[in-house]
Amino acid sequence: MQYMVSVIFDQASLATPDEQAAIDVFNDRLVAEGHWVFAGGLGAPTTATVIDNRGGEAMFTDGPFLESKEFLGGFWIIEAADLDVALKLAAEGSKACNRKIEVRPFL
Repeated sequence: MQYMVSVIFDQASLATPDEQAAIDVFNDRLVAEGHWVFAGGLGAPTTATVIDNRGGEAMFTDGPFLESKEFLGGFWIIEAADLDVALKLAAEGSKACNRKIEVRPFL
C-alpha cells in the first residue's frame, strides 16, 4: 500500500546542511529497502496560487489557500506493507528532517 508522508513546517527556513544530510541518508534507506516511490520539497506558501474554477470563470488568487503558521513543506510517497510500517518509517523521517510529519494512505 502507498502512503503520503507530509512534512509539516512551521518556519520559512530550508533544511540545515545537517538536516539535509540526514534526509539524504533516510532517502537512501527508503530506496535500498524498497519503500521509495518518490519525494519532493515544495516552495514557500507565498509562492502558491489558488485556482477556483467551480463557476463560470476560473479565479486565480495569489498566496496559500489557508493562512496558517504550519504548512506543507515537502513529502514522501512510500510503499509499506501496512500502516504500522508506514508510521515507523515516518517517525524516522521526522527525526531525519527535524520536522513534524503526517501520514495518510492513498485510496
